[in-house]
Parts: sequence; C-alpha cells; structure tokens
Amino acid sequence: MFIVGNLIIGLTTVLDSFLFIFTIIILASAVISWVNADPYNPIVRVIHGLTQPVYRKIQRKVKTVYGNMDLTPIILILIIMFIQSGIVPSLYQIGRGLAQGTL
Repeated sequence: MFIVGNLIIGLTTVLDSFLFIFTIIILASAVISWVNADPYNPIVRVIHGLTQPVYRKIQRKVKTVYGNMDLTPIILILIIMFIQSGIVPSLYQIGRGLAQGTL
C-alpha cells in the first residue's frame, strides 16, 4: 500500500502547488481589473481566460457584485484557503498513513 500512499502524497503536493499558483493568478486578475490594462495583451488574455470561467460559475450561484465592487475573487480565494487548510492536509495524512502502513 505504500505505493498508493506515496501517489496520494505526490498528488496532494501537486494540488497544493496548483492552488497556490491559481491564487496568484486571481490576485493578478484583481490588480488588472483596477488598472486600465490593454485587453489585447497576451498575458491579460491568459489571466482572464483562466479566471473568468470560474468567476462566472460563482456569480451564477451567489450575488457577488455590490455597487462597483465585485467580491468574486475574495470568495474564490476563501474557497481555495479552505481547500488548502482542510482538504489538502487530510489527503496528505491519508497518504502518509498508507505509505507507513498505519492505515
């Protein structure tokens, strides 16, 4: 079972890194929305392409715009923080238990 445990540990590490990188992308998207960035800039297009589909899913379920302020990035970062502090460590402990044979 140690192979499955090590596989879970590796996937957990990749998931945690992906969530960290996506948080940075969300922060970049928020900064871009504050400044008048060129919408044809390739970097801006990639950032919008990565964040807008997720933003739309959240905006369909919850009213996130209050006045001129869109709270979607904040909600998404809170969801990522929950995953990183609750689900990722639990998966890591399961993987460690399988790798050590204690589960």
